[in-house]
Amino acid sequence: MKFLGIIPARYASTRFPAKPLAVLGGKTVIQRVYEQVAGILDDAYVATDDERIEAAVKAFGGKVVMTSTEHKSGTDRCQEACTKIGGQFDVVVNIQGDEPFIQPSQLQAVKACFDDSATQIATLVKPFTVDNGFEALENVNSPKVVLNKNRNALYFSRSIIPYQRNAVKEEWLENHTYYKHIGLYAYRVEVLKEITALPQSSLEIAESLEQLRWLENGYTIKVGVTDVETIGIDTPQDLERAEEFLKSHGL
Repeated sequence: MKFLGIIPARYASTRFPAKPLAVLGGKTVIQRVYEQVAGILDDAYVATDDERIEAAVKAFGGKVVMTSTEHKSGTDRCQEACTKIGGQFDVVVNIQGDEPFIQPSQLQAVKACFDDSATQIATLVKPFTVDNGFEALENVNSPKVVLNKNRNALYFSRSIIPYQRNAVKEEWLENHTYYKHIGLYAYRVEVLKEITALPQSSLEIAESLEQLRWLENGYTIKVGVTDVETIGIDTPQDLERAEEFLKSHGL
């Protein structure tokens, strides 16, 4: 199978404008993401709507494709980019443009989901640990996932699922393995085309999670598991934390 990596990157961001071009350890965030992906997948492109990002990617020798400014999600941007890139790819991997520490093992875990010929869409989760504490578990910006025995997603929620009716909350992480959703997606090319043509669903609107649209329309989402923790760059404060991480690990 051939895997195409697409890294959606917008210039406009409410919490952190120009985020892809922020400098982290002497390189832009988007360059760091691209370099983590290149070589693991069969090909990789940045998909952007801004000429400044396009110029930055070309400057470091990366591949880039310009896309519409009207897209509401990275998935929609991936579909346009995939169409423009062409080629004989089987699966499109959607890599967040603000994940400079994404690891090869995480990409491999998502790729491995397609060893099952029935897989339509794949994503990644990381188990919460007792050390994370209950505060991390109840964070609404960290969606939770419940899986069936075949490691297909049953549901995603910003609430804690499952709710343990007969245990105090301080014991929940000890009693059950909760899964944190990692925003890395992969889709068979034909499935990507189908899901981007779907209207928003009621569950998606309620939770503000686009993957619920796919579940609500009957698609299955295979889930890979990782133990790797990454640092996403959502705010200038996250960038500072990432800089400290680089220094402490001698990167």
